[in-house]
Amino acid sequence: MIIDNFFRIDKSIELGESKVFERPVRSVVKSISWRIIGTLDTIVIAWFITEEVGMALTIGSIEFFTKMFLYFFHERAWNIIKWGKK
Repeated sequence: MIIDNFFRIDKSIELGESKVFERPVRSVVKSISWRIIGTLDTIVIAWFITEEVGMALTIGSIEFFTKMFLYFFHERAWNIIKWGKK
């Protein structure tokens, strides 16, 4: 099933004689770290536009969760795609 491919361990990356395994938890950690950076950027932009700290934090907190969720599945989908892998 397609959804099973999102959570499997990828074994397609090979470096020298050893293989590198990328697990879904790595995608989760990458999602969180990237969202922290992206959310801080969104909060600053929202604060600049609205001139309200509360509104900027509200926008940033909603954006944090929605985009982290989207990024995780985007990352897993790209791990399934064979294009550009050797």
